[in-house]
Amino acid sequence: MKINNVLKMICISGVAVLGSCSSDDDTPTVQLQEPATYVFERNGESSVSFGGQTTRIAMSEEIIDALKDNTLIEATLDAMYAHVENADDFSDADLNASDKSVRSKTAASRDYFFSNVTDATAIKEEFDGYIKSQVDDVFPNWAITAVAGTAGVLQEAGGGSNRYVNAKGLELNQAFAKSLIGALMTDQALNNYLGKLILDEADNRVNNDNGIVAEGKTYTTMEHKWDEAYGYLYGASVNTANPNPTIGDDDSFLNKYIGRVEGDTDFAGIAEDIYNAFKLGRTAIVAKQYDVRDAQAAIIREKISQVIAVRAVFYLQQGKNAIEASTVDYGSAFHDLSEGYGFIYSLQFTRNPNTNAPYFTRAEVQAMIDQLTGSTNGFWDLTPAILQSISETIAAKFDFTVAQAGS
Repeated sequence: MKINNVLKMICISGVAVLGSCSSDDDTPTVQLQEPATYVFERNGESSVSFGGQTTRIAMSEEIIDALKDNTLIEATLDAMYAHVENADDFSDADLNASDKSVRSKTAASRDYFFSNVTDATAIKEEFDGYIKSQVDDVFPNWAITAVAGTAGVLQEAGGGSNRYVNAKGLELNQAFAKSLIGALMTDQALNNYLGKLILDEADNRVNNDNGIVAEGKTYTTMEHKWDEAYGYLYGASVNTANPNPTIGDDDSFLNKYIGRVEGDTDFAGIAEDIYNAFKLGRTAIVAKQYDVRDAQAAIIREKISQVIAVRAVFYLQQGKNAIEASTVDYGSAFHDLSEGYGFIYSLQFTRNPNTNAPYFTRAEVQAMIDQLTGSTNGFWDLTPAILQSISETIAAKFDFTVAQAGS
């Protein structure tokens, strides 16, 4: 059942927010609606905080840039990914001083991985593998033209960008970056901080009911957890309270691709739907209306999952179009397919609000990945039919067509 956007405005009992509305049993009710911006205060001070998310986004940006620096060694890149407090891993002193790391939160959500250590470990090792293969296989061939079975560089047609690929044509830096959108940003937002196991953990609900704030803070723990989910989308925004005017331009991860999907007329309005659900969910926490909170979490899960799926299909279709051209531009084709690879990988971290499971299991995702790169020469062996089939498989789980996502 598709979640209706009418939940952005909902009538509830016992909260004086805007004005009254009717109910079947004549119980006095009032209307709860999201505020204009994501601004919440307690005693005249902001009660919104998501600094850890802003930090991890900034760390991730430096890591994906570093993966394109062929002078670096594996140990340097590994240290950036698994940063230890006060290690000199980044260009920003504040990042170096932080006790946060990207690797520690990769595939680390409470709902999906707390009891699934096997998959959590395997996923972290896959990211480690991207780094190792970039250093061992791609960096040594930085000046060699790539061909099937040999890593190297492919220049896009017309003097375009250089794309550095492994022996199967995969840009490992793109695989790392786009897979991280799922394994870090999506997983933490949808399957950790928006989950009841985190929001309602221990005394969170009782404390929120009684306005008891975290020690030394202006927010209740429940408010903070919701804000942390928000931070994985908007933590790097120019205006974090009103981020949509620059949506798509503020980071290289979820924010960027919400903006890209919003820019497609077939999906216009999705950015507002997500933002409004975050605002109303936070309002509902303040109003102690937890059913409304959870309804907004469901909207966010549906919409963010759709963003991941739309971009997976988009890049597969762009790659398909390039392969079908009379003269194949392998640099452009493999760049698109590498991005598609990462978004397909990210599908295992999506969340269907009707099943509370990912839209695609890890095994189903691996099967699609194997179709892309499982052959001897990987992307070099791909056919338009394979890319169309994978695209249709993805779109069938969502409320859009291949044509809508692929244009």
